[in-house]
Amino acid sequence: MNILITGANGQLGRCIRDRVDEIVVKNNGTDNVYFYTDVIESDSDGIARLDITDKEAVKNFVKDNFINVIVNCAAYTNVDKAENDYDTAERINALAPKYLAEAALSVGAKLIHISTDYVFNGMGFMPYTEDRMTLPVSVYGATKREGESYIEDSGCKYLIFRTAWLYSEYGNNFVKTMLRLFNEKDEINVVNDQIGTPTYAGNLAELIVNIIERTTPLEGKDVIPLLENGIYHFTDEGVASWYDFACEIYEQWSHKILGLCGINGVTTKEYGAKVKRPYYSVLDKTKYKKDFKGLYTPKNWHDGVQKVVGKLMNK
Repeated sequence: MNILITGANGQLGRCIRDRVDEIVVKNNGTDNVYFYTDVIESDSDGIARLDITDKEAVKNFVKDNFINVIVNCAAYTNVDKAENDYDTAERINALAPKYLAEAALSVGAKLIHISTDYVFNGMGFMPYTEDRMTLPVSVYGATKREGESYIEDSGCKYLIFRTAWLYSEYGNNFVKTMLRLFNEKDEINVVNDQIGTPTYAGNLAELIVNIIERTTPLEGKDVIPLLENGIYHFTDEGVASWYDFACEIYEQWSHKILGLCGINGVTTKEYGAKVKRPYYSVLDKTKYKKDFKGLYTPKNWHDGVQKVVGKLMNK
């Protein structure tokens, strides 16, 4: 099987590469061939250049490399900048998934696409199921939902995983920002009225690679759901505010470093956020747990924070 991973230099892409490397070492190789691409030039790490906003380039890459599965990890995730850069956000978050879906359809490939909790307006107070109405309140959320719609309408075989609050030891993210601020500041303010679920990108990567790699029958059925279409919610377990998230990072950090930094919980209004975000965007994973039973069990979000802070502090 030939697998294309787009956005391979991003948080999720890097975690997928790590997971594949682990499988190669453990099993002395893998029968699958992975193609890693990003919008940068080719480099020594085997990352090829592919402009996923170029329809013909995508179509040709998928056809020429006999791709069976596409995993789209690429996204324009800067929520603030997206408000003033709609064209770029639309090209990456909406049109690129459209082109990938069309390319997948043309060769009979499966598309696994990563979406976001920001497709919801966050005005509810119960975990969002997949069939709830999406009413995004930002350009980022709107363009991500547009990308979902293009995939759904394309006719290709697809799985869309909505996730939330991704972080890892790679790239720019909330955990790395907090660790920097703990070292630089005596006191910081963190929003306490936005509720969601911090999710370690490594856990989502493990799920995706398990979907691709595992072929052991489960009760007479293949555990890889490559023949069914659908949108699924996947995050780590638990619920937190950004303030709770920051406090957990601080607790793990303080075990490693003797330092003091005050963390103040403030409202979104007090913080002065320029772009509206969902106040409550916890995702209901009931459908995932039913349809993907036995494939990967979500872990508590505290576990991921401990792992990532430990990795970053040991560097």
